[in-house]
Amino acid sequence: MADTRPRPPAGQTQATTDPAGDGQELQSTEHGVLVHEVPATTTEREFTVQRRSQTQMIIRRFLAHKLAVGSLVVFLLMVIISLIGGRFWKYGYADITDEFSSPPSLAHPMGTDDIGHDSLAQVLRGSQKSVQVALMVAFLSTAIGAFIGALAGFYRGWVDAALMRFTDLVLTIPSIAILAVLAATLANQAGNWFFVGLVLSLLLWTYIARVVRGTFLSLREKEFVEAARALGASDTRIMFRHLLPNATGSIIVNDTVTVSVAILTETALSYLGLGIKSPDTSLGLLISTGQQAATTRPWLFYFPGLMIVIIALTINFVGDGLRDAFDPTQTRVRA
Repeated sequence: MADTRPRPPAGQTQATTDPAGDGQELQSTEHGVLVHEVPATTTEREFTVQRRSQTQMIIRRFLAHKLAVGSLVVFLLMVIISLIGGRFWKYGYADITDEFSSPPSLAHPMGTDDIGHDSLAQVLRGSQKSVQVALMVAFLSTAIGAFIGALAGFYRGWVDAALMRFTDLVLTIPSIAILAVLAATLANQAGNWFFVGLVLSLLLWTYIARVVRGTFLSLREKEFVEAARALGASDTRIMFRHLLPNATGSIIVNDTVTVSVAILTETALSYLGLGIKSPDTSLGLLISTGQQAATTRPWLFYFPGLMIVIIALTINFVGDGLRDAFDPTQTRVRA
């Protein structure tokens, strides 16, 4: 049976009531078709994904890693305490008190050694030097490794071969042997934290160089690089403006490993007498001097060791969180 209801003029709509009795209004189009006008619902808003930048997604993924966030907070607190905490403590690391081999107490929370040094002041000083060495190694080795890896991965050919053979040569050099030789020839400088950090930086850049080289090899043939070349961009601009930012994630993750390795290496060197030396101190040197009293005065050995363990663990956990955050396979983040 033909529809005898009046039709609205062309370009207009007419509201009627749904014959099914649900009370919804029907809109009649210019062609006479009755349609529902569906309002925006909460379901639509629920499945609406807010657009985020890559940086925002990385931050959200990292914040979702609770262990990494907690480790980062602990590590930053330890860095702040180690760098400025000694200035607010009533004893200096070189001060000698009248309490000898005193166990932990309210006056000396980490006890004293056989000479009367406050162990807390010495642990703060040792942590400061270890952190300074680690941060110096992180920044300097990253700069060296990123530069060499970028040149090798971008230019390939004989440049890549020469730089990678040099990298392999540095990898075979043991840092302990190098510092042992330098300690014998440059006795006045070998015990300085800056000198130790400089030598470690010149030996620990190789891992970052390999990571940057691999990233550059995979990206140099991409379309955006070809577009940059077509627009007249120089090799330097392409390397450091277009390619290096894409390697930032891998560099940051490997930096955390480098910091951990630098702290443990400096500890081992100081323990062997090849790192920071008296009258200054470091965590490794404190462990070395306290090992003989580990059974009779355990606080001299275990407190510096605990600091090293906490620093190394927090850095490793932060590295795990950064690795997951920069993982390119994790691209979907819900609001």
